[in-house]
Amino acid sequence: MRYAFTNGVIYTAEQVLYGYAVVINGKRIEAVVPEGELAPDMKRLDLEGHNLTAGFIDLQLNGCGGVMFNDDTSVRTLEIMQRTNRKSGTTSFLPTFITATDEEMKTAVAVMGEYLKTHRNQALGLHLEGPYLSVAKKGVHRAEYIRTISPEMKAFLLDNARLIRKITMAAENPSMDCCEDFVRHGIIVSVGHSNADYATAKGAFAKGASFATHLHNAMSPISSGRAMGVVGAVLDTENIYTGIIADGLHVDFANIRIAKRLKGDKLCLVTDATAAAGADIDSFSFVGKTVYVREGKCLDADGTLGGSALTMIEAVKNAVQQVRIPLEEALRMSNYYPAKAIGEEQRLGSIGAGKIANITVFSNKFEIIGTAVNGEWQRAGD
Repeated sequence: MRYAFTNGVIYTAEQVLYGYAVVINGKRIEAVVPEGELAPDMKRLDLEGHNLTAGFIDLQLNGCGGVMFNDDTSVRTLEIMQRTNRKSGTTSFLPTFITATDEEMKTAVAVMGEYLKTHRNQALGLHLEGPYLSVAKKGVHRAEYIRTISPEMKAFLLDNARLIRKITMAAENPSMDCCEDFVRHGIIVSVGHSNADYATAKGAFAKGASFATHLHNAMSPISSGRAMGVVGAVLDTENIYTGIIADGLHVDFANIRIAKRLKGDKLCLVTDATAAAGADIDSFSFVGKTVYVREGKCLDADGTLGGSALTMIEAVKNAVQQVRIPLEEALRMSNYYPAKAIGEEQRLGSIGAGKIANITVFSNKFEIIGTAVNGEWQRAGD
C-alpha cells in the first residue's frame, strides 16, 4: 500500500516540519516531501493538524492490558501487550521478564523466538531483568531466585543472544564478570537492582555495561558528598544510557530535570509498566505476589513499588508539562534515544526515507489519534 500522511506537524527527530507529507510505501517510509510535490492521485491521510512522530519505543515493559509476561509467558501475551501499546503510541518494545527460575527463563526465550518469526519491528527482543541482582535492592523481585549465573545458563544465554536484547545485572553480582562475553555476542548489559558503590558501578561500565535500569529506582543513591552509589556513577559517566520512569511516583520530577541536564541524549523514557497500564483493574499477580493498584501506584502488600501503570504518551506529557522539557526533545526521549540505546536507529526511532514505517500521531492534548506499524495505519479505538 502506498499513501501519504498530510496536514500534520512532523517531528522527524532532527527537525519540526510544517507543510510536509510523509509518504509510506509498504512497510517503509518512502520520502518526506513538501505536500505540494505529491502527485494529484496519491492516496492521502489527513492528520487534521495533529502531530506525527516515530512510534514510541519502550525499553522496559513487564505487561499491560491486564496481562503480565512473567505470569503468562506466551505469544498471546505479547500480542495483547502490543495491541495495548498502540493505544498509547508505543509501536515497539522490549518485553521484560524478571527474576525467575532457569526453566522459566528458557521458556521466555523460546516464546520470544516464536513471536519474532511472525511479528516484525514490534517486540525487539527480550529484556531479562534479573536474576543476577542484589537482594538488598530486589524491589518486587523474589529474593529466593536471585543468584549468580551458572556456566550452563551463561552458555544458554550466549547461544540465544539473537533473541535477548538486554540483560539487567547488579554491578556487584559476580555474574557481572560475564559482561564482556554478553556484549561481544550483542547483548546489552544494564546495571540495575544494584547496591554497589560508585567504584564498583564504574567498573561494570568499564567492562562494557552501557545502560542503567530505571534510574534512581532499586539502586544505591547519592547518599552524601562522599558516597555516590550507582546513581552517582550513572550520572557521572557520559556514554551510559539510562531509562527513567516519568510518573512522578518512582522519581520526583525535579530529579528527572536534574538527570536530563546531566545525561542529555542518553536519557530514555520507559514505563516499567505492569498489567495495570491500559487496563481498569485494582490488582494483579506478579511473580506470585499480589500487586494492588491504588491511585496509579502499583504496590505489593509491603508497600513496595511493583512496576507502574504508566503509558508512554503519559510519560511524554509529564516530561513536557511537569519536567518542562520541550516537546521535540521529549519525543526523542521516547523514540530516537531508545532506538540508539539498543542499536536500532538505522531502522526505527525517527522519520526519514528508508525507515520502518512505525509511526505515532497524537493531538496537542496528548491524545493518541492512531499508529502505523510496518506501514499499516490503525486509528485509536479501532
